Amino acid sequence: MGLSAHSDSGVRWLILDRPDAGNSVTRAMQRDIIDNLVRASTDPETRAVVLTGTGSRHFCTGPNLRDPGMQPSPDRVAGDAARILRTGSQAVVSAILDCEKPVICGLNGVAAGVGASMVLACDLIVAAESARLIELFVRRGLAPDGGAAYLLARKVPFNVAKELLLFGEEITAPEAHRIGLVNKVVPDDQLNAEVTAWAQRLARGATRGIAAAKAMLNQALDVDRAAAFHTEALLVEQVAGTQDVAEGMAAFMEKREPDFRGR
Repeated sequence: MGLSAHSDSGVRWLILDRPDAGNSVTRAMQRDIIDNLVRASTDPETRAVVLTGTGSRHFCTGPNLRDPGMQPSPDRVAGDAARILRTGSQAVVSAILDCEKPVICGLNGVAAGVGASMVLACDLIVAAESARLIELFVRRGLAPDGGAAYLLARKVPFNVAKELLLFGEEITAPEAHRIGLVNKVVPDDQLNAEVTAWAQRLARGATRGIAAAKAMLNQALDVDRAAAFHTEALLVEQVAGTQDVAEGMAAFMEKREPDFRGR
């Protein structure tokens, strides 16, 4: 067990598959997630990605601390912990953010610590009613990691982000929806169907245009207007020559639905 991955109708499914261990991630799983997301960016047949977990109890409870790859070496030297973080949890979150294809989270259960950061890095989040997010770092005496502060500060009002991190708060799926952390909450038994419907909708879309929109939005809070407009102009230029733009314009003129091919 580890990461289960398969493709279906243009969607790459990445399933955290260690239900007996809370779907906690090992070093090998982190590498597999990153590799799959990198390949998804370059594979024209992959047009959307789903990240979810096995079972109904846990999405991901964070890193598997029993994995030797998650631990500093016995003769620990300064920088070991930072190196493990940079090449592990931070690299996974960055891979989700940087994937050129939209990444949907099917939040099937508890997401704690770095597991919550993986959720928040996704572009769209559909949650089961029973799911919960737990920013538990301070409960363990730890500083937030895996991009928790970076992501929360961009997702919710600043004082709400502080409340979640300073108290190590647990938040239910309905409350997460109310404050804008997740896009939609559905009954547990409808989660897979709803995530599949959203993923298929994206897979039928104009893939390069969607990638450009994701890139612009992810950059928007980090740059000034001039830089944002510069990026926008470059991406508009790149997308303008794609087959999907030609198809979109032809469909508009012919008063029909476009048949986008992701190229």
